Amino acid sequence: MGFLDTLLGRTKPVRPDLDRLFALPSAAITLQTSTGYAPAGTGSVCFATVEGTVSTQLMQDLRDLLNAAGDVHPVELSQDDYGYTWLVCHHSPDDLPDLVNNLHAVNTTLQDGGFGPQLLCSLVAFRNPSARPLALIYLYKRGTFYPFAPLPHERRNNHLEFQVRGLLAEDLPIEPDLTRWFPVWGAPGL
Repeated sequence: MGFLDTLLGRTKPVRPDLDRLFALPSAAITLQTSTGYAPAGTGSVCFATVEGTVSTQLMQDLRDLLNAAGDVHPVELSQDDYGYTWLVCHHSPDDLPDLVNNLHAVNTTLQDGGFGPQLLCSLVAFRNPSARPLALIYLYKRGTFYPFAPLPHERRNNHLEFQVRGLLAEDLPIEPDLTRWFPVWGAPGL
């Protein structure tokens, strides 16, 4: 970073640290004991594709990678209404560490496959006893997490999001800029 960058207030972007995903299982314990939200067994990785589709070979490489690790859980690929691609992993709800390992492996494979600049976020879904959804979202380019608590009719439970932010501040690097807490309406896996 040069003198002009400092003078103009520019900062270097935070380098993504995918190992931060491994903090999710301990954060999940804090979340469950404090709020009743437990892992739902799904997680997903969102990325932008240049051509609009992921190559068949890359998808096969991801399936081979997960199967080589002994994973027999389904993996699906979908596109949202905004043209982003989501790779969704399914596990049993009590197997969050393996789900996180798979999300880490998918992110790493996509990064190594040249999709690093297109990686947007990873999402891990949670549910409370009333089946209300909550997601912990990892922003790839920021290296931070934020909670997303959708309500019907594209509304958000801001109270719960702020409560989760306070609860998990010791467990996860929480995104301080609230304008970056993007809603992910209809995200696959949520």
